[in-house]
This record gives sequence, structure tokens and C-alpha cells, in this order.
Amino acid sequence: MQPLTQATALIAALVALSQAAERGRPLVGPAAARTLAATPAASAASLAAACPDGTLPDQGVCIPVPEGSAGGAELAAEENAHRDRSGAWRFYEQIPRRPERPADYRRYRWPVPPLPGQNLVVSGYDLDRPDVQQRRGAHIKAVGHGGLDLGQRRGAEVRLVNLEHQTGDAEVLFVGEVFGNSVVTRHSVREGDRLREYVIVYGHLEGPAPGLSRGVNLREGSLLGFVGDSGSPGDVHLHFEVRRVRDGINVASLAPGELTKNARTVACDPRNVMPLAGQ
Repeated sequence: MQPLTQATALIAALVALSQAAERGRPLVGPAAARTLAATPAASAASLAAACPDGTLPDQGVCIPVPEGSAGGAELAAEENAHRDRSGAWRFYEQIPRRPERPADYRRYRWPVPPLPGQNLVVSGYDLDRPDVQQRRGAHIKAVGHGGLDLGQRRGAEVRLVNLEHQTGDAEVLFVGEVFGNSVVTRHSVREGDRLREYVIVYGHLEGPAPGLSRGVNLREGSLLGFVGDSGSPGDVHLHFEVRRVRDGINVASLAPGELTKNARTVACDPRNVMPLAGQ
């Protein structure tokens, strides 16, 4: 396709998207989506510049942003490393807590409420710490912790909490074995001048919510499952892990074992994106 033809096709697709959004119809039709996906000119930068006012680029299309809503800060990943159990250095990227975000975990809302008189967080996020300060234990397979272990009673309900600056509903990405019985949700978050995809892993569940399956859209407060100790016998808690999907990765096509791989998604301190208590 010649450059002029490419540009014409891109503009036509964007006009169609904008008109559809104004009429309240689904934003992306099959033809428009195919045009954008097949047009090399629709890079992230060019699409961001061409998207109509009130929209942001996401996966090659323009998504409307609700009026009066603002995006969060662009979160920067940083490099770190630790020694694994064999003594070899493992290098990775992670997104540390922004300094303006409260350090106290109890300042935030979580999928399970805190138990009276008990520590809310059994084990916190530590991939931003020096090697010697990262989690290790005789019965722990991995070094370091890219999520939180939230203490709760067996069978307690685990309910969805929307991320800050989230756009639209969350989507169930996976139900099955990741960290014991697990549910994985996908979220679209306004970050800087773009939409970024995040996945959340809810692990060691006694089981998922009845009828929960891949592709289901979930609103705030939806039941995800029940606290248990699958994959961690005798250690009842919820493993809660937030990860940002890397650019160019189609997270829906990943096998369960790849969802938490550093090459596919980047561990993020949950305090960056979880809403503060009272919000």
C-alpha cells in the first residue's frame, strides 16, 4: 500500500471510529479494526496524534475517555536484581512505589478487608529492595515477592476493586492454576497520555466464584473467589499481584505460566494503582 493510500485509510478509519462513538454505537467495527491493524502508519505515536479529542489510543484503536476524568502519572520501570536459591543473579524490571503514594498498606482498599487485631499484609512487595532484604524462606520456592500476601480467614469473599484511573470494566483473563487456584483479571488504566493494560493475579484461592469464566466483564465489587491455601497448604491467605503488560504483548494469547514472566509483564507495587481507602 502506498503512503498516501495508507494515510487515507487511517484517516477514514479514525473518522468512522469518532462518528460511531458520537452515535453511541460500538467504537470499533470489524472493518475499522482491520484497517488500523493493517496500516503500518498507525504507530503508537501517530495514532495518539490522530485520535479525536476525548479519546486515547489502545491496542491500535481510539478509546473514548469519560469527561472530567484524568489519567494517572506515567509509571517508570526500574531495573533490580536478586540471587535465586541456587545463588545465581536474576535481573528484572519492576515498578516501585511512587514516593507520593502512602507507604502504609492500610491506607488502601483491597479485595479482602483487614481482620481485626491481625496484620493485613503477611508479606509485602519487595522487588524494589536490595537483594539481602528480599523475601526468602525454607518453604518458599521463589526469592523476592512481586505481590502482597493478604491475611484473611478461609472462605472469605474476594471481591474486585477497580484500579485508580481505570477505564471500563475489568475482564476475566484466566481461571485456573497459576499460584494454586487463581483468577486473573485484565484492566485498562489511563496512564500519562495513553491507556496501559494491567493484569491482577488472585492466588491460593479455595476456589473461584461460581460461573466465573474467561471473557466475563466484571464491575467493582464483583465476586472473584474465596480465600484458601491451594498451592500453599496450611498458609491461608490471598496472594494479590499487579503487573503491567509490556508494549506489544497480546496478553490474551499468553499461556498461564507466561502471565507473570518478566519478559511479558512487569511487576508493579500495588500501592501505585490501588484506590485509597474512602475513595
